[in-house]
Amino acid sequence: MLGTGAATTSSKAALSTSAVTKGVHLTHTHFPTILRSLVDSVRPSFLLQSSLTPSFCSKFYTTKAMAEAETISTSMLNSKTSGSGSKQALISLSDKKDLAFLGNGLLALGYTIISTGGTASALENAGVSVTKVEQLTCFPEMLDGRVKTLHPNIHGGILARRDQEHHMEALREHGIGTFDVVVVNLYPFYDKVSSTGGIEFEDGIENIDIGGPTMIRAAAKNHKDVLVVVDSQDYPALLEFLGGNQDDQQFRRKLAWKAFQHVASYDSAVAEWLWKQTVGDKFPPSLTVPLAIKSSLRYGENPHQKAAFYVDKSLSEVSGGGIATAIQHHGKDMSYNNYLDADAAWNCVCEFNSPTCVIVKHTNPCGVASRNDIIEAYRLAVKADPVSAFGGIVAFNIEVDEDLAKEIREFRSPTDGETRMFYEIVIAPKYSKKGLEILRGKSKTLRILEASKNEKGKLSLRQVGGGWLAQDSDDLTPAEIQFNLVSKKTPQESELSDAKFAWLCVKHVKSNAIVIAKDNCMLGMGSGQPNRRESLRIALRKAGDEVKGAALASDAFFPFAWKDAVEEACQSGIGVIAEPGGSIRDGDAIDCCNKYGVSLLFTNVRHFRH
Repeated sequence: MLGTGAATTSSKAALSTSAVTKGVHLTHTHFPTILRSLVDSVRPSFLLQSSLTPSFCSKFYTTKAMAEAETISTSMLNSKTSGSGSKQALISLSDKKDLAFLGNGLLALGYTIISTGGTASALENAGVSVTKVEQLTCFPEMLDGRVKTLHPNIHGGILARRDQEHHMEALREHGIGTFDVVVVNLYPFYDKVSSTGGIEFEDGIENIDIGGPTMIRAAAKNHKDVLVVVDSQDYPALLEFLGGNQDDQQFRRKLAWKAFQHVASYDSAVAEWLWKQTVGDKFPPSLTVPLAIKSSLRYGENPHQKAAFYVDKSLSEVSGGGIATAIQHHGKDMSYNNYLDADAAWNCVCEFNSPTCVIVKHTNPCGVASRNDIIEAYRLAVKADPVSAFGGIVAFNIEVDEDLAKEIREFRSPTDGETRMFYEIVIAPKYSKKGLEILRGKSKTLRILEASKNEKGKLSLRQVGGGWLAQDSDDLTPAEIQFNLVSKKTPQESELSDAKFAWLCVKHVKSNAIVIAKDNCMLGMGSGQPNRRESLRIALRKAGDEVKGAALASDAFFPFAWKDAVEEACQSGIGVIAEPGGSIRDGDAIDCCNKYGVSLLFTNVRHFRH
């Protein structure tokens, strides 16, 4: 109700004589008269008499127990401000980190602190003088805390423009003081609804902050006159700014931007959660994706392009895993292309259930192998294309221990048996203490990432000029696909296993994509060619003599068979082909495979990757 500060000696004496020494019994009938007397003697600069008429304030105080009358009166006396021109700060925090530091700093700069329930109690416990909001509003907190600050005495003081005389006149008319600083953060809605145990719908609704965003938006709109802070990391800068008596509008605008962004991200979480509770469809009519910057990058895809990396703060990404949340244990800062390649390698290796190594270059897997012995898998993955593997990204789906780390550090290129293999990044779900120590010794620049597996069912977004494409992530694996035999020759069990392995690899290769594999090892792949025949020829060339009896997977159907890709594959010695089917010339592909005694499997699933 009143600002902090010391009451005058004469006022204290008057109260002592009239209410204490003479033993006057204060009832709800007498109290408003005494209240007006107190207001006249101790009225602060920011609350004029018209705001404290008995009809406005007495209703609040008469609801208190009569035994509290003397305490209230004394509180009012002790809350007189230092006089005209007093500076006011409003603080209402859910996260009270560094609150005492802020409070003491503001007091030292001559600010009167006004605060809400829990924040006011925390300040008092820290020994910081504070005036409670209800002392300004003359109205108690109500509706289980839903209504505390939604009051003209609060928002008038925030929104009034100091350069508009009619605004200031309105404040004087209604006895409302101005706020110079507003420090607010919001109910932890994001943490509550994303907690492991989940939350009931009604509890989620109750964790939606109303008063907080309202104060933040009001202060941010009027940032020319009111400094708004939503992040405890900005407290030192705020105090420094206030202490320097600066009038830097850029500083004010930056805080205002941060405030609006804070509220926007908060509202996006509420909207995302409520949409799922209401409809559940993955594609709402309107979509907001909250992004938080993780790092500024040296440059983008090329040195002339500026770049930054952002983390998706959508509720759907909580505990969703992936490269964005990976821990970097060692090496140079990640680059734009590093993130793209690391993401491709990690997404691929996480698809496999057996111990697997994947090596990626320019987002394409150039080597993949699965073995119970992970060191053997690593060697085979390098062997698939050692030239491409050099300078690539190596990913494992199991722990990198001491033995594997030594192999990564010392392994020589199969091309000459002498050159030690060089990598940009190593990624794994975990590292042993010794394994991490050994890898750190391989190179000062080697980036070592520890990542968690990407969860399935995510929304995949991709930007095009002026818009975004949204789709389900491609989560299908061979276990969820029917490999339908359409040829005369039935594949052996080992050939079917090879086809499934090749199929899992090809979904991670850029279209047009061909993968040749045998014994859970990629032998060759062709990627990104405008025609499928060229991709096939690249894959065959890399596979070499090992192509005999191997499995071939194509990400899409073959438009032609005779004297084209299918016949070339059959003539090279391929034992089994897996493709989606669906071409008007599927009959030609079947006839061709039957002529050469090759098994042909249709999956009815395409894996385009552009």
